[in-house]
Amino acid sequence: MSLPVHLVPSLDGVASGDVVEISGDEAHHAVAVRRLRVGEAVVLTDGAGMSATGTVTSTGKRVFTVETAEPTHEPRPTPSVTVVQALPKGERGELAVEVLTEIGVDLIVPWAASRSVAVWRGDRIAKSHAKWAATAREAAKQSRRAWFPTVAPLASTDEVVGLLDGADVAVVLHEAATLPLSAISVDHSDTMVVVVGPEGGISAEELAGFLAAGVQPVRMGREVLRTSTAGVAAVAALLSRSTRWA
Repeated sequence: MSLPVHLVPSLDGVASGDVVEISGDEAHHAVAVRRLRVGEAVVLTDGAGMSATGTVTSTGKRVFTVETAEPTHEPRPTPSVTVVQALPKGERGELAVEVLTEIGVDLIVPWAASRSVAVWRGDRIAKSHAKWAATAREAAKQSRRAWFPTVAPLASTDEVVGLLDGADVAVVLHEAATLPLSAISVDHSDTMVVVVGPEGGISAEELAGFLAAGVQPVRMGREVLRTSTAGVAAVAALLSRSTRWA
């Protein structure tokens, strides 16, 4: 059985036998919801490559402590993967973030595409971004990632175009594309960017901007996937041919 993973702010300076205190919401969920008990083995991670196994030595209402083994450091995986995700409607945004995190995406960029059904405005921008970030954090713990993904601030189309500059592999999923995703070479690639459009499709103006930035439109087959699942399918296809999954 896999050990539960808990996020801590830092493991810098922690050595074998040290006791680490976890407090706040992370501890509340572990103690009150998961019913964490003294003597239980857990994994602590800082989400930036450091992790350590340990044994729970005490629990409180919103706190618990762990005696740790020597922390280990996992190098950041390459190639890095960024997914620009047009805002889906309803809870499909959190679904997209969850599966993208599970498959190993490093940066998730919420995109306010012109044809997105969902719109983040006013107070909703901060609230929706917080939901995406929390979903990514929990999915990273569930999938036992040493490096947690980042959810970028809401991006405009112009900001997305700027993000694409310099990527070794940059593709936009488009149902009218003639080039299959399988034809994209990933050899010697350090950075990959996948752009996923909204339910209403990518506009002609947006596509023109991507093309000017050197992005390659690709298709994955005859079927048209939902925006919440297209990204994970494309990333899996690319990673399956990369050194990261070798």
